[in-house]
Amino acid sequence: MAVKDKDISLRLTPEKAFSEASIRKALHLSPSDEFVILRRSTDARRQDVYIDLLCRINPSSPVYKETVFRQADPSKGQVLIVGSGPAGLFAALKLLEHGLKPIVFERGKDVHSRRVDIAKISTEGVVDPSSNYSFGEGGAGTYSDGKLYTRSKKRGDNQGVLELFVQFGAPSSILYEAHPHIGTDKLPRIIENMRECILSHGGEIHFQSLVTDFLLSGNSVKGCVVKDLVTGSVTEFSGPVILAVGNAARDTFRMAHSLGVAMESKDLSMGVRIEHPQHLIDCIQYHNKNGRGLYLPPAEYNFAVQTSYNGIRRGVYSFCMCPGGFVVPAASDRSQCVVNGMSPSNRGGKFANSGLVVEFLSDGPEFEDPLSVVRYQEELEKKTFLAAGSSQKAPAQRVTDFLSDHLSSSLPSSSYTPGLTSCLLSEVLPPEISTPLKEGLSLIGQKMRGFITEESILIGTETRTSSPVRFLRDPLTLESTSHENLYPCGEGAGFAGGIVSSAIDGMRCASSILDKLLF
Repeated sequence: MAVKDKDISLRLTPEKAFSEASIRKALHLSPSDEFVILRRSTDARRQDVYIDLLCRINPSSPVYKETVFRQADPSKGQVLIVGSGPAGLFAALKLLEHGLKPIVFERGKDVHSRRVDIAKISTEGVVDPSSNYSFGEGGAGTYSDGKLYTRSKKRGDNQGVLELFVQFGAPSSILYEAHPHIGTDKLPRIIENMRECILSHGGEIHFQSLVTDFLLSGNSVKGCVVKDLVTGSVTEFSGPVILAVGNAARDTFRMAHSLGVAMESKDLSMGVRIEHPQHLIDCIQYHNKNGRGLYLPPAEYNFAVQTSYNGIRRGVYSFCMCPGGFVVPAASDRSQCVVNGMSPSNRGGKFANSGLVVEFLSDGPEFEDPLSVVRYQEELEKKTFLAAGSSQKAPAQRVTDFLSDHLSSSLPSSSYTPGLTSCLLSEVLPPEISTPLKEGLSLIGQKMRGFITEESILIGTETRTSSPVRFLRDPLTLESTSHENLYPCGEGAGFAGGIVSSAIDGMRCASSILDKLLF
């Protein structure tokens, strides 16, 4: 009888790990045996690079389970969800597991209409404040990479989030890759499939619909006021509110603050994007002057170093590294210049980029106002916009010139399509960011030989690594500490960082409402 559910670890060369026949041979399988991969990662710490695999022989059950959704039952009530990013969408799906009706409000457009507006930022320098890289169906992650890697292992069901993505069309490889990634070319269809599921089960999704106010009875939220951005009409909806707006929804932060919703300013990190030729990163990370060869993926990196400014320790670290990717214009207002990074599913671009950011601490008296870091962000983004000539061209500087305080006489090729303007970034960035950034780059260059080069470029500015505010909520019920029936959620509320952790937080908030209404 064939052995069932036996897990075996393998360490193979990249070429052998690329071949199913080689894996079967290493597992000593008979022709009738089957196997699935449970885990795959690349070990490039030494000169010889290996692929580590964890395989299961003859699995007795599927690797993942599909979730069953129920038709919404109007008698059970409805839940209002503000925002259709991962927190909002996964909250809606969790509600439908139990037949509770979600009504989702999204200020932006559907994924396909949104694509047109995003293209205009690069081709015409035109930013639609309601439809851009931050706002629109799927949230910021849809058109800025779709990374699914998270270190937040204790927050909830990471695997369940990945399984839902697979159920809606993501490749099954995200279930076992060490750093799972979908890609901006594939995510829109997956998000569209989620939308179709929500609608077909009786939920509602309203695009170009901005929540402008909450309906209050004392300190209890009874619903929200929604403005149709096309017609200008205003409608009131009733029900508990999951607030899942993302980290760029500054008008919503201000609205909530004006109503007395409990919130505080939050530490976050800001800096620049750093871009290299992907081949250079391959050579460094794979210890090979010829690069990655035929069987290895485009190389990634991550680092963190400690610096100081005015006697205060500040971490400098890489963020949202995009192998084979592009630097993109991520402003959500016409007078801002903001950059982010993304990669298509094949990560086949010529360049590698990453956020290179400095910890920004909001513990001084000047940050007691919950909106103080919001204003700091806005001022830096406007200053960056002016430095680039009041356009979506981004200020940039060669890394070597930044370290020596020289204006770059020329700039290398870049993936940033709106174009670059040579600037002294130390005059754009405040000293509490630029000074640690210089020290951090020097330390990183000592660790990664070849990283500091004239081929590498810094592009400003990366300001939206996380939310500038944190809403205060009960740790058990996840309800606002100041307002009943309000559930601040996801990255915008200060409780997540990225697609997976936001999705988990959305499901947790939905589960809390289900416990309150149904159980």
